[in-house]
Amino acid sequence: MTSNNSNSKFPATISCAEFQEQLPDLFASGGNGIPEDPALVEHLKVCDNCSALVRDLQYIADQASLLLQPTLEPSDNVWKKIQEGMDSDRIAAAPHTSE
Repeated sequence: MTSNNSNSKFPATISCAEFQEQLPDLFASGGNGIPEDPALVEHLKVCDNCSALVRDLQYIADQASLLLQPTLEPSDNVWKKIQEGMDSDRIAAAPHTSE
């Protein structure tokens, strides 16, 4: 007769609903969506739907974090140099008339 401990090496199987209840914890405070709980890890290995959901949520979280990054605006001097370059190109390209 085998003991109940023989299966203790393998995490208990959980349902998609049980897994999805844990999603807020996986992404809370900047989490990366990778679970530490062996049962959750095992579920991700065997469930394509939950794996796809975690990938999608990670993508959304990554994109949302980009929105919070400050953007740098070029100084007015940059725009002035661009305008000067365009003016000099225009002058150089203008047909020259000989007298």
